[in-house]
Amino acid sequence: MATYKVTVTTGDLPFAGTWDVVSVTLLGSEGQSKRIELSSIGFEFSRGKVSVFLYLVYLTRVRCNLSIVAQKEYLKYSLLEKHPCFIFPEDKWYCSKIEVTTPEDKTILFPCYRWISRGEPVELRGGRAMLFFEDDHQLLTDQRKNELQLRKTVLTILLLHDIKWDLLLYMCDITITSIIDYVLENWKEDRFFGYQFLNGVNPNVIKRCSKLPSNFPVTNWMVKPFLARGSFLQTELEIGNMFICDYNILEGIATRVVNEQAMYVASGFCLFYINCDKELVPIAIQLAQKPSNDNPIFLPTDSESDWLLAKMFIKNADYLLHQGVQHLLKTHMLGEVFAMATYRNLPSAHPVYKMLIPHFQRTIHINKNIYDHSSLGAEGIQELMKRGFSELKYSALCLPDNITARGLDTIPNFYYRDDGLKLWGVLNSFVKGMTRYYYLSDGDVAKDPELQEWVKDIFMHGVIGNSFSGFPETLETTDELIKFVTMIIFTVSAQHAAVSNGQFDYHSWIPNCSPLLVQPPPIIKDKSSMDSVVEVLPTVGDTAIFAHAAFSLSYKYNNMVPLGSNPDEQFDEAESRQAQKDLQNDLLFLSEAIRERNSKLQVPYNYLNPPYVENSITI
Repeated sequence: MATYKVTVTTGDLPFAGTWDVVSVTLLGSEGQSKRIELSSIGFEFSRGKVSVFLYLVYLTRVRCNLSIVAQKEYLKYSLLEKHPCFIFPEDKWYCSKIEVTTPEDKTILFPCYRWISRGEPVELRGGRAMLFFEDDHQLLTDQRKNELQLRKTVLTILLLHDIKWDLLLYMCDITITSIIDYVLENWKEDRFFGYQFLNGVNPNVIKRCSKLPSNFPVTNWMVKPFLARGSFLQTELEIGNMFICDYNILEGIATRVVNEQAMYVASGFCLFYINCDKELVPIAIQLAQKPSNDNPIFLPTDSESDWLLAKMFIKNADYLLHQGVQHLLKTHMLGEVFAMATYRNLPSAHPVYKMLIPHFQRTIHINKNIYDHSSLGAEGIQELMKRGFSELKYSALCLPDNITARGLDTIPNFYYRDDGLKLWGVLNSFVKGMTRYYYLSDGDVAKDPELQEWVKDIFMHGVIGNSFSGFPETLETTDELIKFVTMIIFTVSAQHAAVSNGQFDYHSWIPNCSPLLVQPPPIIKDKSSMDSVVEVLPTVGDTAIFAHAAFSLSYKYNNMVPLGSNPDEQFDEAESRQAQKDLQNDLLFLSEAIRERNSKLQVPYNYLNPPYVENSITI
């Protein structure tokens, strides 16, 4: 006979508690106890309650069954069920975790973090992460298989149930920043226009230009007034001071029809220059891909209204590419691919599952709507996403590779790059430590069947088996696994924050970046006026819709989980817990450095400051 302590934690979610009762059965290396009732009628399992029970192994009464199996002298497995209490109606219970302290004063964590219904057996494993080939008992290997089979059968129902009360009952806040006022005052300025392509919501299109496209015939005489004294276009191209945005992906996409009139989308180019003040400024704009007399190259020396209209059409194109490809496709949709593959292929005992699961909370339900009020409309955005998907590359999701490929390693005042690379490094260091703790060699990676099924699932369903995408179909080394997991965490946390958090800042003042322009772009110079600028803007009704959308996309739930915070305990090992603490400390140091830098900037860049980066995609 021995005394055990069982601590049961009910989640702090709306309606998480239950009047039903809970019991436990312990199975260990020294034998098996009978079922033991943990609860009586009361508040032991009310919302947010932590209940502690002491009992002897011979006690027998039971109403809700919790079976825990011990191997090698410690507890590793549990089966959880919930049964009715008298005539009370069904009330689902959100169990966060169970902890069992043995007579030897060893505490074993059993993570749960899910809703439980009556008659629904839920198998739990101890918090110690285990690879497939480390399980040395048939009960444990069967549990891994059963868990994945159940997930594949009822996955969507379980995930949606977990988030519905959060959506209905948690209030949201929005942060109003000084950037909004700055945008209002400076949106016409070339230097601020250029700044947004580095540090606005879409820093993902611009790249260094060493040779102009043949269909963008900018000449030296056109841009010489904007270059350093005595310099030439070819010289600046060779030096590396020229940058370009190319919107050819938008060419030929059918636009939205409003009042029997097709809307207008630019698909051309914008050429930028790093001037003597180290500012990125636009110096030439062509609004369509094919040069012609009806497709002039606009310059800063043109009339104020011509140049402003050209910039507005480029910003509209950038908005569409941002929302359809960089935001929706490359964070939301890929995040769903990563989440589904993880749920389908990695059991809760797997170390990669434990690392990734905090980064998939509340993501699946977000992706059901496509924005249809822009110039392209829903069908146009879908076509744009298809085109973006056909061009998707693994390297583009790995920030260090992406920055180098676009030639942006040394461009000044690029805070997205600076903060993003540091954040990538912090996450990579964390993933490296965790991965090498569980995978002692490259051979352990190669022979892990669950891991290989997981990465194959992502390859087959994420990029439809397209080997030209560069996505791995298998993982053979720890270095490959570290990079892949780092990419996933960065994509669904930092990258999403970079392309989402600033939308209200930069998109609430519609003239700065309108999703819809209702008049055609200028095709002849010197025919526009400032009235033309007003006429190209959407109606008051559409403007309100766009401003509200930007407002909605900047909501922050009161229960927002910042990057590095893991309220759901998944790991039981001291080494893994310490690695998580080290991650939080590294993120804190990075945040302090960003705050110090921002204090000296006229327009602070805060979107990759760790406290403002959410752990997963929730909005």
